[in-house]
Amino acid sequence: MPNEQKNKRAFDLEHRTMKFALDVRALVQRLTKTLISSDDIKQLLRSSGSVGANYIEANEALSKKDFFMRIKICRKESKESRYWLLLIQQIPENLTAEKDKLIQEATELMKIFNAIIQKM
Repeated sequence: MPNEQKNKRAFDLEHRTMKFALDVRALVQRLTKTLISSDDIKQLLRSSGSVGANYIEANEALSKKDFFMRIKICRKESKESRYWLLLIQQIPENLTAEKDKLIQEATELMKIFNAIIQKM
């Protein structure tokens, strides 16, 4: 694959993971915080941001082993984000469509990172 296409694909996934984290933050701003939901929301914020941060680190990896490990972390953080989204889905607010969209995106990101792992 030419270098330009490789860089475009990397940028697209960097952009997508950034958008995911931003969309999570937009949702969280609209949620009612309670004693119970506050910890779940904090965990969601951390894991959603970690997906993109680790993907950027993977692109700067010093070795194939380092890249592989970072991609595995991306998959793990995507899976964790999905978990927290499923938990906050129980918060009774009329944001079901937004929550469902983010759960779907977390699932798709998990599958993308899994496919990268499987190809290695």
